[in-house]
Amino acid sequence: MSDKSNARKVRNADINPCIEESDGSQKCLDAYNYNKDMCSAYFLKYKNCRKYWHGVMLQRRREGIKPDMPTAKEREEIIAALGGKPY
Repeated sequence: MSDKSNARKVRNADINPCIEESDGSQKCLDAYNYNKDMCSAYFLKYKNCRKYWHGVMLQRRREGIKPDMPTAKEREEIIAALGGKPY
């Protein structure tokens, strides 16, 4: 797989549910000259986001729901039903 194809996947909102958290981590690193200690809260948000949506993906896979990862629109509806992000 080429780097460009992989980069497009990472930036695709239907594939990657944690773009916002990833961007926050990157912006923090840029702002604090890549001092990781200053960005631990952003890293934790990203980690919790990935963990949550991975669990959703596994559950959908077990239940035979396709696609495994909900689309961006479906994720917005799930988050709204929960009253906000659970992570």
